[in-house]
Amino acid sequence: MARKARQRISYGAVYPLITPQQRVLLPLANSPGGHRLGVNGLAVDSDRSILYSGGRDGVICAWDLGLDLKNEDLNPQNPFASPDDPKPADGAKKATSSFRSQVQAHTHWVNDIILAQSNSALVSASSDITVKVWRPYGEDGQSATTIGLHSDYVKCLASPGPHSDWVASGGLDHKIRLWDLNGGGEKLQIAVGEDENSAKGSVYALSVRGSIMASGGPESIVRLWDPRTGKRITKFVGHTDNVRDILINQDGDTIMTASSDQTIKVWSVAAGRCMHTLTMHNDSVWSLYSDHPQLSVFYSSDRSGMVAKTDVRGNSDMDEGLSIAVAQEHEGVDKVVVAGNYLWTATSSSSINRWKDVDTSIEIQAPESPRQNRLASLASISVLPSPPPDDETKKNHEQNKKIPFASVLRISHTAPITISKVRDSDTGAAVSGRKPSEAVVETDLGIIHPYYSLPEETIEGQNGLIKHVMLNDRKRVLTLDTTGEVMLWDLLKGVPVQSFGKRHLEDVTPEVNTMESVANWCGVDTRTGRLAVVLEENYCFDAELYADEITQDETIAFREDQRINLGKWVLRYLFGGLIDEEIRRDEAHRASILGTARHSSGFQRENAPHSLQLPIRETNGWQQDHDNDASVITPKPTNGFHYPATTPGLAIDVATPAIPPPIHGTNVQNHLPSTAEEGSQLETTKSHISNSRSSGDYFSSAPPPPQPGASGKSSETTNPAEPENLPQSPTEHDKDGKGGSLFGKKFRMNFPKKLGRSSVEVKPIVVDDKSEESDKSSEKEDKIVEDNFYGIVQKIRNDYDEQLLASPGGPLPTGISPSLPTETPILKPPPFTTVIIQEDRPDSGGVADLYRGTVNSVGKDADVIEKTAPMWLGDLLLRNQIPYKDTVKVSFILQPFQDLLPSIASADGNSRLNANRMLRAKKILAYVAERIEPQPEHPDPDAMKPEEYLDLYCHDQLVPPTMTLATIRAHVWKTGGDVILYYRSNGRRPDLESKRANPAAAEPTISDGVSTEQS
Repeated sequence: MARKARQRISYGAVYPLITPQQRVLLPLANSPGGHRLGVNGLAVDSDRSILYSGGRDGVICAWDLGLDLKNEDLNPQNPFASPDDPKPADGAKKATSSFRSQVQAHTHWVNDIILAQSNSALVSASSDITVKVWRPYGEDGQSATTIGLHSDYVKCLASPGPHSDWVASGGLDHKIRLWDLNGGGEKLQIAVGEDENSAKGSVYALSVRGSIMASGGPESIVRLWDPRTGKRITKFVGHTDNVRDILINQDGDTIMTASSDQTIKVWSVAAGRCMHTLTMHNDSVWSLYSDHPQLSVFYSSDRSGMVAKTDVRGNSDMDEGLSIAVAQEHEGVDKVVVAGNYLWTATSSSSINRWKDVDTSIEIQAPESPRQNRLASLASISVLPSPPPDDETKKNHEQNKKIPFASVLRISHTAPITISKVRDSDTGAAVSGRKPSEAVVETDLGIIHPYYSLPEETIEGQNGLIKHVMLNDRKRVLTLDTTGEVMLWDLLKGVPVQSFGKRHLEDVTPEVNTMESVANWCGVDTRTGRLAVVLEENYCFDAELYADEITQDETIAFREDQRINLGKWVLRYLFGGLIDEEIRRDEAHRASILGTARHSSGFQRENAPHSLQLPIRETNGWQQDHDNDASVITPKPTNGFHYPATTPGLAIDVATPAIPPPIHGTNVQNHLPSTAEEGSQLETTKSHISNSRSSGDYFSSAPPPPQPGASGKSSETTNPAEPENLPQSPTEHDKDGKGGSLFGKKFRMNFPKKLGRSSVEVKPIVVDDKSEESDKSSEKEDKIVEDNFYGIVQKIRNDYDEQLLASPGGPLPTGISPSLPTETPILKPPPFTTVIIQEDRPDSGGVADLYRGTVNSVGKDADVIEKTAPMWLGDLLLRNQIPYKDTVKVSFILQPFQDLLPSIASADGNSRLNANRMLRAKKILAYVAERIEPQPEHPDPDAMKPEEYLDLYCHDQLVPPTMTLATIRAHVWKTGGDVILYYRSNGRRPDLESKRANPAAAEPTISDGVSTEQS
């Protein structure tokens, strides 16, 4: 059987809302939603005027643009317009984008998004190795559905058309996969580079058009594929660095590629070679966009933040086209999209900028001559200030605006600067011998100035976390956000507790850190801009906290030195709603099966006794004790299968050890002595049946108690040839009778053997009973439960069925016993704290989400959680059991300081001890006090405690009484080997220093459940 994949539980700490009751707030943007980290993907739905964005925080946002994106005319002029027409209102001059909705689709960066199926589905690719589809207009518009998995980061997406029912994805696993958008799974898989015996093949760029698909990556090779068969058509070699983006024209005969080698290349599929190399960028080109059928107008962006528009319409050679620097961002532009008269840019900032498009048909301003510079300087000297321009002047200025010469880019190294519609401003004559509409300028362009210096609108993002430091107490963490603010978080409650303003994280850490050593019980992640806490079965129950160190709103009486398991504490209240729902379902289930059991026993009257008094008479093979009536009562089930009425865990001492794993699949522990029926009061003359019943069961946790008189056997019922005293194997034991099987052991008292028969008469019946009971035992063992949370529910319900078989009319106590506040004090995590159940995918090389909800919704999602959550979580929540794990101990040597007090060493001089790593120093001093002086039979309640008159030292440093051994080793001892501790009197008990004699070595003691042994 394949090993089940490891599962983990994650919860996200929540940013506080702005309410009057809160004192510490994290500064957030005014928008109700938005990204917290950079934006990698953009897509525009022109029909609905909606912009979609995918960010590094794993979120996909939708924004209402409020624009008419179907009007493609950059300079619309109404032929029927009149100067007398009323002017539009100021609010209508500029549309403002607003937040529409968002979905936390991924747990890692969203690398690319595209619209598909007539803009009704948004497909996203993420570094969490998943490809998901979000249908914002569907029934389940609040979540994204996984349609495919890669085995490494998924970097790019491509769709053959707006109405296609499939998409292609490429990733770092060297695979291109085609996915069915209607839930059909993977349609085709292409191994990139496999046919070339190349170890490389990561896919960073992908494009599909008709029957051709192109891919590119760090190999600098552009490969062409047939998406119908997956076969490679050809490949283009020419780039010298990573291929970052690809476009294919409508006919599928021209391919445009952008590369980190700072070039854009245009390839001819028919010729099989590069036709043009464009060099308008001076940095890595990251993004391309074009909605022109022949790619004659396209937009490009690079790592320096420059966005360029290139127009080659009407030119036989691309070198004669026009390229303009439209905008300049402060960071590299990962994505640029265009719709209508606008373009949007995505950068490493959480905000998205909108820019006005540039009309490439207008005139280009000629380069200024020295004479023009002098005239401009004289014109700037004015006696009277110019009046502010009116609206009509502004409108005329916009209509007569020219493209600045400093915004023009050289399209290639070999191309001259061809400027359309340029005339000398003084003479009106053409500046060259060409036709008046063209001029060639052979001068250097110099410094580039973008056409727009500021965006028309900025869609503001929020602040995200970018760095964190876990503190020594493992309960708090310091974070740094994108604005430079440092915040302190409480991991147990999942909320921020203090803000330190804009400071260096390294400066704040020493101020709030404590000298503690707590086991690692969780992982912390801020890669999506939020604080995520990850809990795994292997280590989430390793850390404990003393109850006297926590602050609670409600007063709870804890035991002395009681410890609380941190992982257990958090999970108990993260899934509090689920526990309540399971208790409700359990009550309904018990009521249902009790009703069915009572209805099926139609001959049973109400208030019928559960046991019958048998007449006192001598039965064959049994010598009755007539003074004890209990010997003739119907036997009850053995205490080896006792169902405790109290909550598990309350009887556990302060060390809170885990309950040992059940024996052979049983759910309860054999921890009580034998019942009277199993004791020695029933003296028997051994027969074949009685011998089988009295022999020890193979599955028993302890041998049966000795029975007085067992040595005296009746010759009438005993066969001396039978080796009844020889040890038997489990198989041989099962053949002897009912007691050999687990089923028979559990229910043998409820199915008594027939009495009053000799061994000869019983023989054939025993065989029949054994066969019948073997079937029942097999039936019980065949009750296989699911390997998930629901498996625990099945086990509990199977126990109910067994109890009903044992006592059909008896009470049926609940089998759900969650931890109580005395063991896990009440926590109140925010209701909108995100809860995620994930599963490792070793075959895929990543982690996949199985469930995503909130603390407020786990109860409503009980059906989903039962199928997706791991079994160990069900054991914890419903039965208060945690996986067994050996206790971590610390070895130390305990000696008197300068021999001023008696030694606690054994007779051979050994003073090396070991104890639980969470043992406090005051317990060590209590151990010393028990050894150096005799303890009174009646202790004085007002006497001083050992930590009041004894001190403990390590490396000449006084150890506080509440410091644990783990902390002493990590922060005081600070080296390997056994920790050396010294104890001495602090002077409050002068009589102690006179006791230098070494008392007799005592046996190792166990104090409050913590073992301190001499070795």
